[in-house]
Amino acid sequence: MHSAVFLIEFGAIILGLGLLGRFAGRLRFSPIPLYLLAGLAFGTGGLLPLGASEEFVAIGAEIGVILLLLMLGLEYTASDLVSNLRTQYPAGLVDFTLNALPGAAAALLMGWGPVAAVVLAGVTWISSSGVIAKVLGDLGRLGNRETPVILSILVLEDLAMAVYLPIITALLAGVGLATGSVTLAIALGAAGAVLFVAVRYGRLISRFVSSDDPEKLLLVVLGLTLLVAGIAQQLQVSAAVGAFLVGIALSGEVAEGAHTLLSPLRDLFAAVFFVFFGLHTDPSSIPPVLLPALALAVVTALTKIATGYWAAKRAGVGPKGRWRAGGTLVARGEFSIVIAGLAVSAGIEPSLGPLATAYVLILVVIGPLTARYTEPAAGWLTSRRARPAAEPVPEPAKVEARD
Repeated sequence: MHSAVFLIEFGAIILGLGLLGRFAGRLRFSPIPLYLLAGLAFGTGGLLPLGASEEFVAIGAEIGVILLLLMLGLEYTASDLVSNLRTQYPAGLVDFTLNALPGAAAALLMGWGPVAAVVLAGVTWISSSGVIAKVLGDLGRLGNRETPVILSILVLEDLAMAVYLPIITALLAGVGLATGSVTLAIALGAAGAVLFVAVRYGRLISRFVSSDDPEKLLLVVLGLTLLVAGIAQQLQVSAAVGAFLVGIALSGEVAEGAHTLLSPLRDLFAAVFFVFFGLHTDPSSIPPVLLPALALAVVTALTKIATGYWAAKRAGVGPKGRWRAGGTLVARGEFSIVIAGLAVSAGIEPSLGPLATAYVLILVVIGPLTARYTEPAAGWLTSRRARPAAEPVPEPAKVEARD
């Protein structure tokens, strides 16, 4: 009977996610807010709380985070990452300063303490690579001059997560300074070692993993990713970071093949992850934090626009492209929820999860709109300012002279 209830519940979840994804596709916006709302509806305090399938959903959510980071890693080669670090690090510093500090300041103003401040800084800092990639494709901007600038900032944020997530894990675990330093040193050492091996021996690794049989390639890549993620977590390093580094180490045809094979699994388990986060957020806890979430969303939307504008200007992109770059970076999504989910699991601050949920819901909806309309709105405002208040009336003498 228990297994039958589990199958019914989990089957209903997957079917519901599929229908929500189809609905979002017709409206041409990200399904992430719908997945979060579905989790709110079926979680604690929701319309129909789950029972039998919750433990399996939790495992699926963890796999979803691992696959999200693996797929992000597959998008970039080690040489791309090294090149981006060398040329675009000033944009990364500006991105961190303008977007992480508002989150940290908000947490401190609300009296949540330094650990929650570090967590909320990450929530407001990191843009949604998944949502932004989809928006760029939908708007036909993949070949635009500002697009490499946008991707460079996203790459730098992904790399920063390799350092940030171990720090958060150590802080949330309440470990001492010495243990936290060891954890960070292990994370940095692992990231550096993987980057070095990927640059020097990436072809050998890809050749070892490569297979003409899609089934064998899927099993080897997925198995290797879960193995490395588990080892990373055992060493007190984020499992997501381990998966990201595996993705970086693979390149060429192997990366392309793995990306094609794993995309459906990524989409499935990522959707389960967003539902799982919603399950652990009481809907009644969102209204009290809605106003702070809205204020934080407005502030950090503006700071992201400023970040993209500055980075595109530095790269020599024209004014229209600068505004497009800024508007495209506004969306927050998977990483913000991953970071907040770690804090919720650790029980740091009860209001942090609801605030992060409301914050992501706002910006994941606004993000595609700012990507589309920031540049036209800026052009309209510029033309309004340049336009004279009234047309000058020609003097009679000048009129007579023309005649």
